[in-house]
Amino acid sequence: MVEIINRQRKYELDVARWEAFTARVVGVLPGVKDEGATVAFVSANAMRALNREWRGKDYVTDVLSFPSEQEAWERAAAASLGDVVICLAQAAKQAQENGLMLEEEIAQLILHGLLHLCGYDHETDEGEMNRLELRLRKKLGI
Repeated sequence: MVEIINRQRKYELDVARWEAFTARVVGVLPGVKDEGATVAFVSANAMRALNREWRGKDYVTDVLSFPSEQEAWERAAAASLGDVVICLAQAAKQAQENGLMLEEEIAQLILHGLLHLCGYDHETDEGEMNRLELRLRKKLGI
């Protein structure tokens, strides 16, 4: 099951659109079968607090991923990859800087966050995540 949570008020958000898109992304992720995920959209203040608490970095970032650590019985009931948290204010800023529509930036961040939930790490994998992300962007029309 895919769940979208909107915890910010600055930007309008088409929850149904992003729920369908996230489900589509989950469906093309390598090695993923019948898992769900939660995508939460938050304010800049909330994202800064999360980044500070979980990564020790006191600034706003665009996306954070929190992989699920479910027990076996939880996975059997409703498997979840985990949670992706996206700061829409940061996404809007990056979209403008890169000449993208906000929707394109959101799509890229959802894919990026979900890849992190699958265990990929662009900081340590010598380009593996980046190559896969670029292939999946093409496949998904991002």
